[in-house]
Amino acid sequence: MSKGKVCLAYSGGLDTSVILAWLLEQGYEVVAFMANIGQEEDFEAAEKKALAIGATKFVCVDVRKEFVEEVLYPCVQVNGIYENVYLLGTSLARPVISKAQIDVAEQEGCFAVSHGCTGKGNDQVRFELSFYALKPDVKVIAPWRDPEFFKRFAGRKDLLDYAAEKGIPVTQTKSKPWSTDENMAHISFEAGILEDPDTTPPKDMWKLTVDPQDAPDKPEDFEVEFSKGKPVRLTTSDGKSVSDPLELFLTANAIARRNGVGRIDIVENRFIGIKSRGCYETPGLTLLRSTHIDLEGLTLDREVRAIRDSFVTPTYSKLLYNGMYFTPECEYVRTMIQPSQNTVNGVVRARCYKGNLIILGRSSSTEKLYDATESSMDELTGFEPQDTTGFIAIQAIRIKKYGEKVREDGSSLAL
Repeated sequence: MSKGKVCLAYSGGLDTSVILAWLLEQGYEVVAFMANIGQEEDFEAAEKKALAIGATKFVCVDVRKEFVEEVLYPCVQVNGIYENVYLLGTSLARPVISKAQIDVAEQEGCFAVSHGCTGKGNDQVRFELSFYALKPDVKVIAPWRDPEFFKRFAGRKDLLDYAAEKGIPVTQTKSKPWSTDENMAHISFEAGILEDPDTTPPKDMWKLTVDPQDAPDKPEDFEVEFSKGKPVRLTTSDGKSVSDPLELFLTANAIARRNGVGRIDIVENRFIGIKSRGCYETPGLTLLRSTHIDLEGLTLDREVRAIRDSFVTPTYSKLLYNGMYFTPECEYVRTMIQPSQNTVNGVVRARCYKGNLIILGRSSSTEKLYDATESSMDELTGFEPQDTTGFIAIQAIRIKKYGEKVREDGSSLAL
């Protein structure tokens, strides 16, 4: 007799394939759910595999459009980044996937949802906090926190052995045991040999981007147009323009990928307090974020930018990383993004070349914060140099007092 129906977030990979078989062993009926969030996946093969293992049903939901418009573009607007390096690729996908999974669970009459997140990672937090916000009464089955499961599958070798025993085909091998997670924004690589932070990732690990050394010898130029901080048009070197958000993001991905742009290798601080090493490829998002930052220099008020950079960007990024998207504080911070972007209108010309993104120029026909005559060394128009004397005098008041105090104390302002 079935214990009830469970909606499993199924990737088709090693972990979730084993979890699917294990849930069936436990007496659950399983609906395998997959989100098409832009990962390069054979969805038909995944469906066939899930049903062959024993899933009652396979449901795939295309969430790419929502992902770009509701999550990726706002993250470009706010220049989202975690610990100054990580562009939040995995974190960004979790709210969209969680919402789609809860929708499927309700449609299919599932009393519980399940996932393949490890007990030491961030994703268990991200998914489950989202689940509880979207459906407070849902039951969550987390096998990697179930002693019966994690004692049976102590490591990758046990999973691979179990898959072989059950006849479950997997792409991972004992010689390449790293774990990956992919969506339209990025792919991550963790575990296995990467757990040694001093081990250089092998060349054949990287999937999305061309090795910068193998990238074309000819630079590739392009233009990105922004309206209120959102990309609205991307024009390629051959003059082709795209404006549909999904197509634009995919085009940005293609440009960055073939030129080796968007690779990082970091040790980061997970929400639960553990440091972890991750390798990430984030091609299109790197391209759009970098051009957006450049345009803000031309179009965004200094004080607005300072407040946004000191509070909104780090707070929003941390909330996303920690899985707090569906919370009152994140909803509050999200409302602060758009007001800072109303003047961010214009075009950025840029170039990709062998792993680098180079800004060639920027312009705006609507924003007039920059005045060439004011900043020119060759003209006095719009600015009286003698006015600076008073400006310096005011700024110097407290600094003089500081200098006097230091001299009274007998110390010096040594370099």
